[in-house]
Amino acid sequence: MILRSMALAGGLFGAATTSQFPEYSQQYLQRLGGAVDALGQVVADFDASAAASDLSREDALAQMQGTAFLERRGADMARSINRHARLQSDLAVLQGQGPFMRAYHAARFTDPEIAQAAWQAYKPAVPLSFAGLSFAGVGFVLGGLGVGLIAGLVRAPFRRRRETA
Repeated sequence: MILRSMALAGGLFGAATTSQFPEYSQQYLQRLGGAVDALGQVVADFDASAAASDLSREDALAQMQGTAFLERRGADMARSINRHARLQSDLAVLQGQGPFMRAYHAARFTDPEIAQAAWQAYKPAVPLSFAGLSFAGVGFVLGGLGVGLIAGLVRAPFRRRRETA
């Protein structure tokens, strides 16, 4: 009886947690688009400055040396360029996808700044959409099975002692 109650509680927790993914992923996607736009402007400005000096992006980055400030600024710009490329790739994969395909590509939700901003703006809600209810169902099953598995593993050593006695 206690195990069933624990499994039910785990299932409910799993349902409540996973049902939030569709809306959270939508928030993340909106912030991802904003970050790509903002970084795109920074990269475009840098490329324009490099082109005005008849330099490629790589040559302009290579020339940013000589002082500690220039070297730091060059490293910052290289990180921004790389982040822009990574986020632009993530956006290309996620844009236009529904919640099930966004879940399939969950590994694309890895930028810590965007994830933190999305989490801060996110407000949990009761999902009444098909996607939210589907995620809730999957979470319920996984949560119940997870708690049941953990409880079974904890009980296993005690069950063996009782059977041998």
